[in-house]
Amino acid sequence: MTTGTAPREASAKVEEYVFGGLVAALGVFTLVDAGTIASTRDAVGARAFPYAVGVLLLVTGVAAIVATARGRLGEAEEGEDVDTAVRTDWLTVAKLVALLVAHLVLIDVVGWPVAAAVLFCGAAWALGAVWWKALAVAVVLALVVQVVFASGLGLSLPAGVFEGVPLLDG
Repeated sequence: MTTGTAPREASAKVEEYVFGGLVAALGVFTLVDAGTIASTRDAVGARAFPYAVGVLLLVTGVAAIVATARGRLGEAEEGEDVDTAVRTDWLTVAKLVALLVAHLVLIDVVGWPVAAAVLFCGAAWALGAVWWKALAVAVVLALVVQVVFASGLGLSLPAGVFEGVPLLDG
């Protein structure tokens, strides 16, 4: 009597190997790309964080591959909170993709704070938030992130229309 678990287990193994391989490949890519970052400091510089992330990704990917080879597969999702009868809302997906593209275009045109506020507000609205509440939170969040990066960390995000404003122009 066949229960049908053998094909599922073989498919799950392939999926787990692919996942581990992709994570490891992303780690290798991150490590190689981190080497291209120009750093003027001898101590911990701009390369430290990408190197750490790359190593963690590589170790995690290899660990997933080794675990799969030893037969330790992840448990299949039972879907207890998932309504399988509900279909994907492609309109919401399209809105979110359009907002991401708009964000990329707007960064150079109006600066990061405005582009981020559009992205944050638009994403919240697309996911069902009241637009004016989302707008208020998005503007505050975008400005706080800009101030933290520009003034607190000394990193430059394009200020755009806020060019010359002391706290916002990095």
